[in-house]
Parts: sequence; C-alpha cells; structure tokens
Amino acid sequence: MAWLRLLRSRRVGPATFHRLMGEHGSAEAALAALPGVARAAGVEDYRPCPPGVAEAELAAGRAAGARLLLHGRPGYPAALLDLPDAPPALWALGDPGLLARPALALVGARNASSLGLRMARALARDLGAAGQVIVSGLARGVDAAAHEAALEHGTIAVMAGGVDVLYPSENAALARRIDDAGLRLSEQPMGAVPRARHFPARNRIIAGLARAVVVVEAAARSGSLITARTALDQGRDVLAVPGHPFDARAAGCNALIRDGAPLVRGAEDVLETLAPTAEPGLPLGTSDGAAGPHPGSRPSDGPSAPGGRGAARNTASGTAARETAPPGAPTTPPQDRGRAPAPSPPRAPVRGGAQAGDASRRDPEQERGARAEGDPQREPGEAPGDRRPGEAAPQTAALHAQILARLGPSPLAEDQLIRDLGAGAEAVAPALLDLELDGRITRQPGGLLALA
Repeated sequence: MAWLRLLRSRRVGPATFHRLMGEHGSAEAALAALPGVARAAGVEDYRPCPPGVAEAELAAGRAAGARLLLHGRPGYPAALLDLPDAPPALWALGDPGLLARPALALVGARNASSLGLRMARALARDLGAAGQVIVSGLARGVDAAAHEAALEHGTIAVMAGGVDVLYPSENAALARRIDDAGLRLSEQPMGAVPRARHFPARNRIIAGLARAVVVVEAAARSGSLITARTALDQGRDVLAVPGHPFDARAAGCNALIRDGAPLVRGAEDVLETLAPTAEPGLPLGTSDGAAGPHPGSRPSDGPSAPGGRGAARNTASGTAARETAPPGAPTTPPQDRGRAPAPSPPRAPVRGGAQAGDASRRDPEQERGARAEGDPQREPGEAPGDRRPGEAAPQTAALHAQILARLGPSPLAEDQLIRDLGAGAEAVAPALLDLELDGRITRQPGGLLALA
C-alpha cells in the first residue's frame, strides 16, 4: 500500500521514487518525509497520494485479474533492474512467466506497407520458434502483426495506458488473445487512458525488456526511432530491416543501417548478431514468402568489419567491410538460397517526397478528372447526378486509400495485395484499374503493382 501511495503521489516519477527509497530506506519513511522534501523545493501544502486512491487501484487490479510486480521483488523482470528509471511497479495481465525468458523487441510503422507487415510476421514467427519472446507495443501496424504472429510462442504487449484499457480499440480482440497466450504489461494505474507523454515512457520498457530491438519500417521522425535511441542508451542492440530509398516509411531504418545498425533480412540475421548467446540453427518458415529480403535489401553481404557483425552495435556510425565475389563464383550466397529474389526497382519515385501510401496527398486535378458517362464507381441506388463527374463513392474512396497505403515504390504481387486487403478480387480489380488510369499506380511484368 505505502509503495503504491508513494509512486502515485504528485511529482513522484520513477527516478524520484528510487532516490527517495534510497535515502529513506522504505516506502513508509519516504511517504512521511515527502511533505518536507516538497516544502524544501518550494511546494507548500503538499499531500501524498491518499490511501483510498491506492486501495481503489489495488481493488481494480484484483477485479481485472492483474498482478502487481514491485521493483526488486519476486516476479519483477530482471531485465529492467539495471535501468536508472526502471518502473517501480508494473501491472501484469496474462502469463508473467514470459518475463523470465529471453526476449526481442519488434517495432515499426503504424501505417506499414504490405511488405512491412509480412516481414514483421515472418520475423516474429521465426524468432518465436527459436525460443524468443516477442515484445512490442500493441499499436496498429507492425506491432499488431508481430504480436499476432508470435502468439503461439509467447508475446508481451507493453501498454501506454492502464493494463485494463484496450487501446487502440481495433486491437481489442488481439489484446484479449494475448491475455490467454501472452502477457500485457503497464506501469500506469489501472484505468488510465493513454496520453501522448505515456508513449515514450512505454518505449523505454519495450527496449529494456529485450536483448535487442529490431525496427521494421520507421519514418525519419517516429516513435520507433525513439525506441531505438532508448535501446542504445540502455546498452541494447538495435537492428533494422532495410527499405526502398524512395519509401518515406523506410527512411528511419535506412538511416540506422547507414549509422552502423546490422541489416536484417530474416530471423537468422538477428540470431547471428546476438551470437553466441542465440541458439544456432533456425528453421525458417516461408509459407507466405515473407522470409526473403525486404525491399531494398542487398542480395549478399560481405564479411563484417573486425569484431564481427556486432562491432557496429550501439554506435552512431559504423561501416562494414565488404568483398567482391571472385569471377565465376555463385551470385547467391548459401544463406539466401531458397529466398524470394529482391524486387525490381520502381519506375518512378513518390512525387514531392510524400510518404508512400499517403492517400491524403492527391493531385486535385486528378481528383476532379472527368470520367466517362456511366461512372463505374456509382453505388447501387445512387443517381448519376448525386456526385460530380470523377468523384469516387465513399466506399470506393476508402478502398483506394487502403490500396495506396499498402503499396510502395517496391513492387508487390497483385494476388498478395488482394489477400492483405481481405477483399474480393471482384471489388479490388476495378479499384486498381481506376488508380492505374489516374496515374496513381503502375503495373509491372509478372502481375506486380507499385506506386507511380
């Protein structure tokens, strides 16, 4: 009770909590000294958290079936103990035994492309099969894909709000499945609604729980890069999946690789980087073809600079030495055999440097472009004069936006896009034709699609 009261008292964060505990020896003594400490800092009439507030939080935790883990006590994750701002208390809902297993974090873009989501699923599935618990933040996009694929082997979702608050709502069903097969974790009080300031604090827990952080699609300024920087500050490894140079969603990952982060083409690259602690020999699943190189990945890598692949970890810059294969040598290295070939380059970059898939940045002239009479986008029961010529119906416009969000400069197979959208081919095919006629997408040989 005293522990929770001290933590929930006004102006007491994790660092202040640990300092007060170190100075006074117990939560009870720190609570008694807190008004005097506040007075010395110029704060008058300071009152610690009332007992009733702490009692209500404990009752809410019991009602939700959550368990309270206290810093330094049994059950608290050992990986967080070395952090100077380690959470003094964590609410856990699910299987707390996962906190004792080796873990890796997978983070990335919320508006991830189809290729990014496939890569996240493949990494989570294969790393989970190798004995790693997958840690992420239960956000839409890469986080949700990683949790979903890792459910069979164990996953931890670190939440920005209370552990009993399902956010975002679209991931509520996934969160309940994690309760049964994984673990949800939060340092926030029960019932706390997530605020903007809570997400960077959550990210430090994601990085702290993991041996390494793998970034799959991240813009130049994104929360995923905050997690990566936090991981470096904590002494963790940071790895990144490369992306196409024209895709703004990959700018952060490409910058990490430029600055020395190991490049990830599949789970084997992650385990190799973590060697010798990682278990050798990973059976890679390739059922959806996602275990192959991500867009922009190199077909082969030369040997690392002195010190191995990990020599570039936790540095602001680093360059790996490379070798050129001798004449007549096979062009595909053994570790890449059986993987899908790297996609061909796009025909044209995203115009104006806009983020790939951003459906809000359309050319107004294209939006107003007249179509032939008898608009194929007219919804059933809609009169021909209900909209201006060329104006898409709401349902069709929404499908257009989903297609553009899934595509990027790197080509994607049309049948894979249809599967990712979860829509029928009879609905997607006309929308693709509309976008192609509008100059938004291009078709390439082999049934491939890319942003124009």
